[in-house]
Amino acid sequence: MIIHPKSILPAIVSLAIGLSQLSCRKMVTVPNPVLSITTNAVFTTDAQASSAMAGIYTQLVNGSLSFSNGYLTILGGMSADELYYYGVGDAQIKAFSPNQLLSTNSYSYIIWTSAYKAIYGANAVIEGIVASTSTGLTDSVRKELTAEAKFIRAFAYFYLTSLFGDVPLAMTVDFNKTRYMPRTPAKDVYQQILTDLKDAQSVLPPDYSVAGAPDYERVIPNKWAATALLARVYLYMGDYTNAANQATAVINNTSLYSLATDPAKVFLTNSREAIWQLKQGTAVSPYWNATLEGFALIPYPKLTGRAFYCMTDQLLNAFEPGDLRRSAWVDSTNNTPYGGASAGLTFYPFKYKIGSYNAINGAPSTEYYMALRLAEIYLIRAEAEANGAAGGSAAAIGDLKLIRNRAGLGDLPSSLTPAEVVAAVAHERQVELFAEWGHRWLDLNRTGQAHNVLSGIPGKQPWAGDYQLLYPIPSAEIQSDHFLTQNTGY
Repeated sequence: MIIHPKSILPAIVSLAIGLSQLSCRKMVTVPNPVLSITTNAVFTTDAQASSAMAGIYTQLVNGSLSFSNGYLTILGGMSADELYYYGVGDAQIKAFSPNQLLSTNSYSYIIWTSAYKAIYGANAVIEGIVASTSTGLTDSVRKELTAEAKFIRAFAYFYLTSLFGDVPLAMTVDFNKTRYMPRTPAKDVYQQILTDLKDAQSVLPPDYSVAGAPDYERVIPNKWAATALLARVYLYMGDYTNAANQATAVINNTSLYSLATDPAKVFLTNSREAIWQLKQGTAVSPYWNATLEGFALIPYPKLTGRAFYCMTDQLLNAFEPGDLRRSAWVDSTNNTPYGGASAGLTFYPFKYKIGSYNAINGAPSTEYYMALRLAEIYLIRAEAEANGAAGGSAAAIGDLKLIRNRAGLGDLPSSLTPAEVVAAVAHERQVELFAEWGHRWLDLNRTGQAHNVLSGIPGKQPWAGDYQLLYPIPSAEIQSDHFLTQNTGY
């Protein structure tokens, strides 16, 4: 049962130490975040409700097993043509590279349950606020936290439906209503995502003041985070006019956002490119002040240790000569002493610079986990323009110019055909957003290119069939809910 509180809110040991790292809200002093929210949660004070919401953010980034702290990057990268697993053992994670998952795969189960855990927490905050009649819970905090919870619910459902297709749409924590739920058509899930994001957009503040002075860290979603996610959702739905309009609203807010001039500085704490970041704790063993993604991807020792998730030749060959992203966001290690898929020099994503080799217990982190950033918004607008939104191909080439120039590359010719502009956008997404939140895997699927790109890759032979372009619904969930059906082919 996906919504049973005991099955989707297990204890997460690694949360306990890093809780106080979350920025306090300006509106209220927040105690330590709540790690679990029961179905009968009713909030009587601003601090109590804020603590529950803070617990959701902490869970998103500090839980060791979650869709939102690096697993989407690794698993999605392996499902696509970005990463391969270097090593022996762990057959379940290795199954993502050839796209041959079983319904019992524990890692796809992690994606499913952790996303529903976030949804459960968001629903609990929304319902707890509605149920509260306490005057200690002020109207401004009620509205703010409800909007944040709706944003998180939309964020989690976006990844669930993108990865699994039709999924149960749970809008309550009432176990009697969610115990046996069928799958909801993806188009209806998308409509709920739009509703939640529009509600959040209308309420959330247009700045980061809620996160508190003096730093105003970008760790609590604001109006522009909701707008950015709306732009992405519209793009995935093929609504190019709305995708471009929402992207333009974010891009035009130059007082808050601009592209980093140096690719090496994109992922820094409070980067002006950041629209929403997740702030990890700095005293959680063994990660310390590293993001979990940096910890997982960067080898130890850095130059001679094993990189478990290595970049494929397909990805390495996608970079044009002189692309600064290649030098700033990719590093290598000599894996010769280790067994695995290949020996010698292997390459790994290096967007985050802090890993096990240099993490320090309790030290301030110079980088937070990037969830939404401005470069993606330019690429969303470019793709929308290339597909018929206002401005057309010329405007798309102009947006790509900004991304390419930041990477040290020249302008694209204005003589490109519409089809060539679409292909140019896809290429820039590949080399700009690689090893981030499974973008490449989702892009290949939504644009219908997955079969053509992936089925001929030697490491994915024999190609089992296009059914594997959706992850399997976890068999344990189907056993618990007799209304839940499996994706075709599994």
